[in-house]
Amino acid sequence: MKTAQSSELHAYVVVSLTTGIRTEEARALRWDHVVAWIPNLKQWRPVTEMGFKHKKFAIYVWRADREGGDTKTRKSRRTLELPKLAAQALRQHHVRQATQKLKAGEAWQDHNLVFCTNVGTQLDASNVRRAFRKITKEAGIGTAWSPRELRHSFVSITSDQGVPIVTIADLVGHAGTSVTEAVYRHQLRPVITKGAQTMNTIFGDSRHG
Repeated sequence: MKTAQSSELHAYVVVSLTTGIRTEEARALRWDHVVAWIPNLKQWRPVTEMGFKHKKFAIYVWRADREGGDTKTRKSRRTLELPKLAAQALRQHHVRQATQKLKAGEAWQDHNLVFCTNVGTQLDASNVRRAFRKITKEAGIGTAWSPRELRHSFVSITSDQGVPIVTIADLVGHAGTSVTEAVYRHQLRPVITKGAQTMNTIFGDSRHG
């Protein structure tokens, strides 16, 4: 993420890594689906109306860059609260995009997309991959990475921090835990070790008995 700070893909990387959304969901995200919690109204309202001077933000993951424009499945439609890091990245990205819009002038095509080209059109998946691999190369981790691995990393990080698989499945938009387990079996912390770890904690390290 540190290397990505100088890239136009910075907010894309931060949001994808910290929320686990699919790359096709990120490319289809619109500004009216980035919302702020307004306490006095007790409502989520689009940042396009309310701005970024609020404490809590979320994204409606309702669309995807796929045929029909919908998410992968109905279960994939979800609302995700944004970590502060992601909200800050989007705040900066919004300012940067406003500058791009002014620079583009009449060439700008307003599709209300959060992540778009310099003229407002939808990002091409291959261009995102190239830009992302440039970041990973500069970060010293090679060029074999793809944007979808940000989602894999999200699963790995949340699992490592003890987030239950049921919750992880909801966060990434899976219909059930079986899909999460099948797709991300290498990222998930093996639950089979939990019993032994718990007993070691209760009765002391096995080296002592």
